[in-house]
Order: sequence, then C-alpha cells, then structure tokens
Amino acid sequence: MNQVSLPMGHNAEVAPKVTTKMTARDVSVFYGAKQALKNVSIDVSRENVTAFIGPSGCGKSTFLRCFNRMNDTVDSARVEGRIELDGRDIYASDMDVVQLRARVGMVFQKPNPFPKSIYENIAYGPRIHGLARSKAEFDVIVESALKRAGLWDEVKDRLNESGTAMSGGQQQRLCIARAIAVDPEVILMDEPCSALDPIATAKIEELIDDLRGRYAIVIVTHNMQQAARVSQKTAFFHLGTMVEYGDTSTIFTNPVETRTKDYITGRYG
Repeated sequence: MNQVSLPMGHNAEVAPKVTTKMTARDVSVFYGAKQALKNVSIDVSRENVTAFIGPSGCGKSTFLRCFNRMNDTVDSARVEGRIELDGRDIYASDMDVVQLRARVGMVFQKPNPFPKSIYENIAYGPRIHGLARSKAEFDVIVESALKRAGLWDEVKDRLNESGTAMSGGQQQRLCIARAIAVDPEVILMDEPCSALDPIATAKIEELIDDLRGRYAIVIVTHNMQQAARVSQKTAFFHLGTMVEYGDTSTIFTNPVETRTKDYITGRYG
C-alpha cells in the first residue's frame, strides 16, 4: 500500500521535535578544475541517522568530508558554500579545526586503530584535548566509551593488548569508541562496514541504533539495505548532485525522482 505523505505543517503539534545540528547550504567542492559536488544543501539533526547513498564516485564521501573539513588535507580541494555547526560557520577563519574534529568525529571505511594498547587508543584523544588528568579520570572515560561502543565486556580483561590484534569488527567498534571518547556532538561514518563480515556488520548497525539521539550521525553507505535499516533520513547522490533527500521510508518506497527510483530498483549503480 502506498504511503500517504501529509502536507508540511499537518499535525505539527504531534511531530517529534527535531534539533538541527549541522546545516549545509549551496556546498560545492572542486578538486583543481574538476567539480566533484554541485550546490548541495541539507540539514542534519541530532535525532535522526542520516544516510548518504549513491553509486561510486557520486560525491557522497566528498560531501561527508566537508562536515569536519577533512577535505582541507587535499591540496587541490576547494570548498564553496556554507556549513554551520550550531549556527557557526565551520569554514570561518577563526574556527579551530582541531576542536572542530573533536566535536565532529569520523569513522573511516577501513578500521584504523593506533598501534597502541586498547586502553591508549581510547585515552589518546581525551589526553590531547585535556579532558582528563588523573588515571582514575582516564579509566572512567575509557570504560564509558567502550561500553557505549558495545566492546567493554569483550576487552575489559585485555586493555593492555594492542588494538591492532583485535578482529576487524572489534577494531571498527574500537574506532567508534575512540571517536566517542572525546564527547563529540556529530559522528561521521564513511562506509564503516564495507570491510566487515555480516556478523560484525550487524553489531555495528546495532551500535548505530544505540547511539542515535545521543549524537547526530551521518553514514555514507553503498549498501541500500543498510541505509534502510539504520537511517531515518536518506540523501541520494548522483554525478555530484544531491538528487533527492527525505524520510528513508519514502525514498525507498515512493521516491519523487526517476533517477532515485532507477537506482533503488537496481537499474544502475
């Protein structure tokens, strides 16, 4: 049965409160003379997991990396437009990029634990940012982050072992715990499950669901079933443009744009 979409404002009094955490307006990205992203505008809320989907090379990871200025690390990259965190322009000249990346954490496609102990992987960020001083304070942060990442019971007796000795799925949850440890407000995930087996993937998806509402979460995924499972909002990208953005259920069952429908039904991708 087709869903009936209500007009904007209908039953507004019962709509759940949504807190916009980050906004992007007319964001374009260039690598040298090549334009990789064209005039993208979106709001990211704390209450929803937002998924970016689309074929390889469509601009979704490029856009994600704008939210914590990771594109700054690419010499040829130029970002135009405006992105705000809590109403403040993150590309302003007085923005502290180190602090920005503490507030907007990132989990990459391939698990990348530091070649340190499990404990030190978690404690590293809080130490750099001066969030704790005593061993007891670090202990609390490490335990809390590992618990929130669903790892504590698996590793609490081997905190001094190397993070690189863990399984791939555990390493990715360790990287999520590492991001959580500095108490971010936004977590960006760039294909966090693409290198993982189905069991590890399921654990990451459960973790994303557990973290929803505590952090604004944006996930790039090539796996449409994953986007449907973990997100409440979905943006579809194609050839550097954001074709369509809306409730995940609508995007997957009743998309407005033909290109979205063709991608969802597997006609290309």
